[in-house]
Amino acid sequence: MLMQKSREDQSSERRPDSEQPAITSELYQRQGPDLRRINLNPDFWHPVAWSHKIRPGKAFATRYAGDPIVIVRPENGGAVYALEDRCAHRQVPLSKGHVDGEVVRCCYHGWAFDRKGDCITVPYLNRPGVGRGVKAYPCQESGGLVFIFPGDPAVAEHIPVPVPAQVNNPEFKTRRFDPRVNCHYSFMHENLMDMNHQCLHRKQMGQITSRFMGQDKGENFVEARYSFARKGGDQPLAERLLFGKHNKNIDVKDQPVDEIVTVRTAYPYQTLQIHDKDGDLIMDLWAAYVPQGKNEDETQTFGLLSVKRPKWKFLLDLAWPVLGIFTNRIFLEDKDIVELEQQAWRELGGDHNVEVFPVVRNLRELLMRSGIPAEAQ
Repeated sequence: MLMQKSREDQSSERRPDSEQPAITSELYQRQGPDLRRINLNPDFWHPVAWSHKIRPGKAFATRYAGDPIVIVRPENGGAVYALEDRCAHRQVPLSKGHVDGEVVRCCYHGWAFDRKGDCITVPYLNRPGVGRGVKAYPCQESGGLVFIFPGDPAVAEHIPVPVPAQVNNPEFKTRRFDPRVNCHYSFMHENLMDMNHQCLHRKQMGQITSRFMGQDKGENFVEARYSFARKGGDQPLAERLLFGKHNKNIDVKDQPVDEIVTVRTAYPYQTLQIHDKDGDLIMDLWAAYVPQGKNEDETQTFGLLSVKRPKWKFLLDLAWPVLGIFTNRIFLEDKDIVELEQQAWRELGGDHNVEVFPVVRNLRELLMRSGIPAEAQ
């Protein structure tokens, strides 16, 4: 159980830990490779579509980084499969074709490809073994998402497919979001991990401040914990649903820790969870940032936000539209700012970030050592 701590304990947790370096001039100099030139590691399950968009007997075009991909659900509604979205004949997108039973046929000459990517027929030659096949990707569905494994297929069976947020938990109500953002995926990780940017959301959330409660890190994860205190003004209803009730007109240093917000990047995914003062999970956000384009400087986001239903469950249903508007406005503010960061990176010709927050420095190290340098791919 997460117990409320004394003011002295809270103050101790907020002091820099032993791993935080002194703020010296060397902090203002980037060392090592440019993070924005580090590609996402393909040897993980990455979402590329929502399951409900892949209807039986239909082909759906999507993309991972510079690779066009077609997702196919057979006419009988069976398991989906994923292929390179280029016919081996003239490289026309297979997603422009049609599904014929279990196979997808090119719209141009009717070449047919099965779930393994094999060309099973060239209609006008009518004999096997003539057409060349296309690349097939390991493909799985989980939590209403279609995941592919763009890396080494031999590795796929050893990597678990994520179960996002609380999508299968009836005690939670879940909404989907999938905005496209014109920035490198690493900007998205940094934005959510660093909760010290509440100045950006002052129009939506009023006068609040984050309180850093500590961090953890490991070989494949970085985690930061925060609490929030209200500095003034009324608390919006939607914020109360997400972060709990905050008292007003109380000095920040005297406000209790009513909830803990935990942000975690467990490569390559990111989560944000809110636990109340009794340790119960009340909100769970899961997000994946899928690179788009050869340079991976655009990102397709796939996210699920799960909110715990209160005792009177209908209250959350009534407030759901308000919560959706609120979270969308918050995200649009984040979207605008990370796109400005990407624009600055292009204009300056590289990464000039001045990073002094230990959590983000640890995050950047995780993303660099876990990813693949662009020139290596």
